[in-house]
Amino acid sequence: MHIIINHSSMIPIYEQIVDQIKTMIVDGALTADTCLPSVRALAGELKISALTVKKAYDALEQDGFTVTVHGKGTFVKAANQQLLKEEQKKEVEQLLEQGISKGRRCGITDDEMRELFQLLLEEE
Repeated sequence: MHIIINHSSMIPIYEQIVDQIKTMIVDGALTADTCLPSVRALAGELKISALTVKKAYDALEQDGFTVTVHGKGTFVKAANQQLLKEEQKKEVEQLLEQGISKGRRCGITDDEMRELFQLLLEEE
């Protein structure tokens, strides 16, 4: 599993792991019943604390993306792809709302924000 950790990011490491694994599940790179690396193996690979990986795995299980079988490992749970995509849309919506709020606090008009958003879309 290829996970990239940005140590200078303001996003906690466990959230970076959760986000990347969720994306792999939604994109089909990780399919139902795929066994994730053990907590210790992934922690060693990423050179981070096992507790951080455990926190990420717990969050994935709580969100319904994985299931842990004691003594066997953590597995990708069979899930409705549409529900997974909807969750990602909610996360993007929250981020956009934060950006709009920040823009308004800075005195940026709605038209200026639309123009900026359009420019950013064109860059991708």
